[in-house]
Amino acid sequence: MNALTLVRMSFRSILRNRMRSLLTTLGVIIGVSSVIIMVAVGQGSQAAIRDNISSMGTNLLQVRPPRGRFAANRISVSDVQKIREESTLISAVSGVVRSSVTAAGGSGYWTTTAYGAESAYPEIRNWEIASGEFFTDRDNATKQKVAVIGSTVASELFDGADPVGQQLRLGNTPFQIIGVLKSKGKTQMGDDQDNVVMVPLNTALVRIERSEFLNSIEMSAVSEDRMDDAQTEVDGILRAAHRLTADADADYQLFNQEEIIQVASSTAKTLTVLLGAIAGVSLLVGGIGIMNIMLVSVTERTREIGIRLSVGARRSDIMKQFLTEAVVLSFLGGLAGIALALAAVYALNTVWSVRADANPAFILLSGGFAAAVGVFFGWYPARKASGMNPIDALRTD
Repeated sequence: MNALTLVRMSFRSILRNRMRSLLTTLGVIIGVSSVIIMVAVGQGSQAAIRDNISSMGTNLLQVRPPRGRFAANRISVSDVQKIREESTLISAVSGVVRSSVTAAGGSGYWTTTAYGAESAYPEIRNWEIASGEFFTDRDNATKQKVAVIGSTVASELFDGADPVGQQLRLGNTPFQIIGVLKSKGKTQMGDDQDNVVMVPLNTALVRIERSEFLNSIEMSAVSEDRMDDAQTEVDGILRAAHRLTADADADYQLFNQEEIIQVASSTAKTLTVLLGAIAGVSLLVGGIGIMNIMLVSVTERTREIGIRLSVGARRSDIMKQFLTEAVVLSFLGGLAGIALALAAVYALNTVWSVRADANPAFILLSGGFAAAVGVFFGWYPARKASGMNPIDALRTD
């Protein structure tokens, strides 16, 4: 029998038992669709993390305190000044402190994040001003109580009115609003980037943080292709400032933009593998279902097998027939699973605004894997059918 005849016979057998065939393929449908959806969501999360971090800064480098319960934070304003004075590969630098605060002004109270930063911060983080202006180096040097607020804070406290020139209280300190930031929207993780209040760094250190140490130093390299050189240069400047020898462990962490993306996306990548593996188990369960149903089919069709063998069918023909049925069942389930997954991915992207990136190569791989499941789990029933004794098979009622 040629391949076309085998496929045609398989379809006839499947159509004779439509409900059983549907239930048999259900496990494969669920397995294939689950694998594609889970991996698409994971890859979408990784891509969203990359896009979000890229949108937060241009050629970004960050210095942060070391991790660990007993690690001391020694990052200070003097480090920022050293980098500003000595670096040749950094185009903009700013010290940063941040703190969760309750802002009072306009129509009430609102919980937000206060950032202490310097005048270069908008350039580093790609922030644009919607109205008013950003504070200057002079405002920072003289510890002026001025603030630039995000669009969320503006809408929550000032009901759509222009807040520039209005008063805003952070804790017990009043600030005059001199500008409003252009909206950036929410990140893929749901964090509101516009729920911020920015004040001069020195003012924040004295009035809000009451500390001499920074949460981070953020800076932009002169160009993307000089990022590694800039990172090496900054590391040398900080080691000299902190009096560290070349072989001593740094008392800070220095990241470039790609490293930040890798750290942020590592959890999403691990979760993608885990979810894909869990979904893959359901595909194997579907394969076991196919094997069980094919074994039942062999039992039900024992007399048919005996007749075919007695009129000249070879054992290899019987083997091919039942193996083809298993592969066709599994492949049809795979196609249905792919269609279901693509519909789910479309719904996630358009209806629920959850980014999911379906990789065409992975979709084809899933379909091929579904067919492979049919071969793997259909082999034993097919072998059992081909190994029957024709005389014993014909005696079966």
